[in-house]
Amino acid sequence: MLFVGDDWAEDHHDVHLMDETGLQLARRRLPEGLAGIGAFHALVADHADEPEEVVVGIETDRGLWVQALIAAGYQLYAINPLAVARYRDRHNVAGAKSDAGDAKVLADLVRTDRHNHRPIAGDSHDAGAIKVLARGHQNLIWSRNRQTNALRSALREYYPGALVAFDDLAATDCLAVLAKAPTPAVGARLSVGQISAALKRGGRQRNLDRRANEIRDALRNEQLTAPEAIVDAFAATTIAAVGIIAELNRQITRLEQSLADRFEQHPDADIYRSLPGLGVILGARALGEFGDDPDRYANPKSRKNYAGTSPLTVASGKKRAVLARHIRNRRLYDAIDHWAFCALTTSPGCRAFYDQRRAAGDLHHQALRALGNRLVGVLHGCLQHHTIYDENTAWAHRRTEPNERAA
Repeated sequence: MLFVGDDWAEDHHDVHLMDETGLQLARRRLPEGLAGIGAFHALVADHADEPEEVVVGIETDRGLWVQALIAAGYQLYAINPLAVARYRDRHNVAGAKSDAGDAKVLADLVRTDRHNHRPIAGDSHDAGAIKVLARGHQNLIWSRNRQTNALRSALREYYPGALVAFDDLAATDCLAVLAKAPTPAVGARLSVGQISAALKRGGRQRNLDRRANEIRDALRNEQLTAPEAIVDAFAATTIAAVGIIAELNRQITRLEQSLADRFEQHPDADIYRSLPGLGVILGARALGEFGDDPDRYANPKSRKNYAGTSPLTVASGKKRAVLARHIRNRRLYDAIDHWAFCALTTSPGCRAFYDQRRAAGDLHHQALRALGNRLVGVLHGCLQHHTIYDENTAWAHRRTEPNERAA
């Protein structure tokens, strides 16, 4: 067997090759790209006859370089950088660090401790495409949230009436009116007809006059004012922010459609959609983050651990504590949290489980986390057996029969 540590950077890779005894066979710095991967294959070929004999440790599970290593047939382990940092302390307690040294640590890690780590998941290209689209969609939403928060902060400084008129600053009503009236003075002069026209251009079709009257009254209320020069400066930034948010709205809608189309084509989509609280977007996010490799999760517990919903026990001597996991896939956990909340209104079993947890003293998010943990286990069973969700099967074991209660 040949063990390779690959410490990657943006433009190069430090690689370290060793045999089963830990003896160094070679070490190189290779450039990123086609030339670098060709040199990597040539270096490996000098010491191994078959790709199955090569075990590679690297600190990432994505990218063109990683895909090339997988295509070559090497055994690839994506090691969490936090784990690598702990392994580094085994070799050097003085705190020294170098890229070449990290490559050696990775090679030693997969030589001696690969049984404690999982090979990189063999997800399909369809699942990879869903993951890319789902993350891109969520990134745009997070960008829009940052822009609306910045806009809200600016409006507080010079245009408080706009905050009274609009609760959602990313809504088309708000963007249409602010684009036409970016200052308090202009907003106060708007007539109902002008506001209605702006709302219509923004896409509103119902209750135009009623909503226009509400906006006019809010904009004409007395409010504190800023100096004219400050107002003009803020107005310019508001117009820019409105344009950015409007474009983000359009791109989110387009990407959402692409994500839905790709998700519906996946063979596991019906299983995900059958679970309570999972629609197209949340289902696509969950599928993309979990992947579709049937051998990736040995049991429901391993899937729950990866999701970050299962509790973490910390015990030492006479002390023992059960805590929430904070080292987790943030995107997946966010999707599961929303999933559990949405399931409360669509599944009696989920609602009963949540109420039981609240009655036992759990806070809202603690109860949601417990429900999400349960739903991840149900999802695992459905995927393992290729069956859609059934309410009775999922929750029947938690129901107490009348005669059992009487006894």
